[in-house]
Amino acid sequence: MVCERSVDLVKPFDKGLLCRFIVLGVFISINFPVSDCEGINSERCLVWGPGLNPDTVLPVRYFFIQAVNSKGENLTLSPGKDTFKVKISPLDKQEHIRIHVPPPLDRGDGSFLVRYRLYGTVLKGLEVEVLHQDAAVAKSPYVIQGPAYHEYCDCPEPNASVWQSIMQCPAEEPQILADFKTFPTIDLQRLRQEAPPRFANRGGLIHYAIINNKLYRRTLGKYTDFKMFSDEMLLSLTRKVRVPDVEFYLNVGDWPLETRRADAVPVLSWCGSTDTRDIVLPTYEVTHSTLETMRGVTNDLLSVQGNTGPPWINKTDRAFFRGRDSREERLHLVSLSKKNPEMLDAGITGWFFFRDREKHVGKAPLVGFFDFFKYKYQVNVDGTVAAYRFPYLMLGNSLVLKQDSQYYEYFYSQLKAGTHYIPVRRNLSDLLEKIKWAKENDAEAHKIARAGQTVVRELLQPSRLYCYYYRVMHMYSERQTGQPTQHADMELVPQPDDHTAVCTCEGKIHKETNMKDEL
Repeated sequence: MVCERSVDLVKPFDKGLLCRFIVLGVFISINFPVSDCEGINSERCLVWGPGLNPDTVLPVRYFFIQAVNSKGENLTLSPGKDTFKVKISPLDKQEHIRIHVPPPLDRGDGSFLVRYRLYGTVLKGLEVEVLHQDAAVAKSPYVIQGPAYHEYCDCPEPNASVWQSIMQCPAEEPQILADFKTFPTIDLQRLRQEAPPRFANRGGLIHYAIINNKLYRRTLGKYTDFKMFSDEMLLSLTRKVRVPDVEFYLNVGDWPLETRRADAVPVLSWCGSTDTRDIVLPTYEVTHSTLETMRGVTNDLLSVQGNTGPPWINKTDRAFFRGRDSREERLHLVSLSKKNPEMLDAGITGWFFFRDREKHVGKAPLVGFFDFFKYKYQVNVDGTVAAYRFPYLMLGNSLVLKQDSQYYEYFYSQLKAGTHYIPVRRNLSDLLEKIKWAKENDAEAHKIARAGQTVVRELLQPSRLYCYYYRVMHMYSERQTGQPTQHADMELVPQPDDHTAVCTCEGKIHKETNMKDEL
């Protein structure tokens, strides 16, 4: 990046003309921010992240680039989305493995996110080239010694401590510790007797057992289709690490189930609440988007980081909401919007729960999720339970105004109201007041938005999601009494077949169908 320096003028400026230039300069600096006039120093830039470690097996591997100037200072504004190029290829040119490497995602703050998906195992390893204007960045090229397994290799690490170190799992997860306080011991015999009659008719309940790292299940209840999300995550986890033998019930419905304070039964759920005792896992939405990044979904926890709309100064100075009619407060939100259009743009895009009110309230056109971030403020209102858009909103660079709620996801306990987001009363009675505050305190509002984005970027890394699932399984296994059992009415959930990709586990080569072939 080249920046022009000012030069001395031979003739003095006309004062009026000078004033016009000053005003123009201020306008440009505000509306078209530049990163740094010293330019990018390729050697001083930083490159790091789990995607540079061959043992960190994820559906999509990723790492980061930090742009640094010639003074050694990190750039804090975008130097341009095409600043860096990344090439990833097998070390052995005889290995013809498909590797999908989209352009780096510009996160708008001087950092970039690089993603790549392997469609086969690379035996010898990978070469990762990071370039800025054809110059090698930092210590590029990076050599990743093989084998580097692709997502569907069933090659679990037998030592869970080693795996957790590789994944850089945190020492503890506060929500897991809180959830298991209710269950110092888990009596499997009592669980089998009480859970089905109490919860099977409440929606969808899946009885799982992991025995010798194989997944078994039986379904209970009418609405169990969402087992596909828990199946695929548990299978993915067992392909990466050896999970202790466990037997548990997972609720695949919306609402958490266990309301007892005494003699509670442990049920795993995707959402928790202050008046239930369920053990919370990452939601099916977050889980599925992690597994299907760069393939089956367009909005995921990585892609959203490079699609956060214009810089703060250029965002529309209003609050924004689009969503279904899954909670009455959302309809009230639209009413507030109609009365205060200068502060709030809210609309219902789909009607199911309150169809009798559609004619009065109206139906708004759909808006692409990334376009939400054209607005400075995002209103997060519960749906049937916690709004599963919340993690995606927090990853943007808008300020999130979050409705107070009894519902929570697995990471909420690590966020602080007033520090990472702005709390709003459950009945939305102070929403307009909070929007007004944000408009009048722009610098503070921006600071809170940045703080929320920063902490959630760390909490919602794909590697952390795997760590969380494993920690729940591990803590559960330590507290269960009785023998986890593959019951007669359980079926094996097989690992998916991948007929084209060859895996190498402990020096043995096999295909995903377990048919052994020699190379």
